[in-house]
Amino acid sequence: MYIVKIIGLPDILLMFLYIEVVGMVSVYYSDRRSVFVYPIFIAITALTRLIILQGKETAPESVLFESIAILLLSLSAIVIVRMSRD
Repeated sequence: MYIVKIIGLPDILLMFLYIEVVGMVSVYYSDRRSVFVYPIFIAITALTRLIILQGKETAPESVLFESIAILLLSLSAIVIVRMSRD
């Protein structure tokens, strides 16, 4: 926390989420169009943060399902980017 003057891994990973949200807003205001890939990137980052911050006591099935969700989100982002170019 900032008040305690200790910055840990959860704080740094949360900063990446904030940066992606700010990036999404800045792209929207500069191009005046909505980019559908940025929320997917935010979801991927949030799931990655969840996997990293979960302890070793987490069920392996949970980590597997979260990894599959990241894979599906990544594939959907690739499809959206390729379809928007055409």
